[in-house]
Amino acid sequence: MPRVQSPSLNDESPLPLTFDQPVAIVGGGTVDNALLQDLHERGVVLIGADGGADAIAAAGLVPAAIIGDLDSLQDRTGWESRSRVIHIPEQITTDFQKALYSTRAPVTLALGMTGKRLDHTLAALSAVLQVAPDRHVLLVDEVDVALAVVGPFAFEADRRERVSVHPLLPIRFRRSLGLFYPLDGLFLEPGGLLGTSNEGSGGRVEIVPADATPWLLILGRARLYDLIDACLLAGKP
Repeated sequence: MPRVQSPSLNDESPLPLTFDQPVAIVGGGTVDNALLQDLHERGVVLIGADGGADAIAAAGLVPAAIIGDLDSLQDRTGWESRSRVIHIPEQITTDFQKALYSTRAPVTLALGMTGKRLDHTLAALSAVLQVAPDRHVLLVDEVDVALAVVGPFAFEADRRERVSVHPLLPIRFRRSLGLFYPLDGLFLEPGGLLGTSNEGSGGRVEIVPADATPWLLILGRARLYDLIDACLLAGKP
């Protein structure tokens, strides 16, 4: 993905905060500092979900904004002099959800939302499922990148590269191209048949579901920037 100019925000910027470039929402889980620095260098906007701002600071960076109920943010007063701090006190949603509904971007990455605690991981998957019809959101951890998809999607995969297709809800697939185990006509569902650990046959992969039910595409993290580009090419869900 190309380098893009970082945004500027002020206290009068209305919600939702809208960006023309990809955004990375950072939570309080495990975050790779080197990845954060690389995202910043590529012009990805960094947003702290409450205490995720401290994870951004640990990488030597400053978030464009901090969003959440602020119950885990260290030194809120100090942050207010360096970044826009948006306090949302409602307790119906998680800080990740607050950051999602307070921002708009062509592609949204989510770091530090999975792995450290199972309940947080499940909540993150629920949040991604909720917004999948309206935006591209990629969950990123130490090993994988997971994209919630609505409708057909195409990307590149090497021969024998792991390609996992996970049903967030019961879903039937019309056809697939470029997978070692085709999805043609298969019905996948949680607690039933899954599409874990499929493999690419080499080159372009196309996956076409029978309807607009969201599904989860999971690839190795090395494919992060390829998936960002594929999302930008696909446009709005």
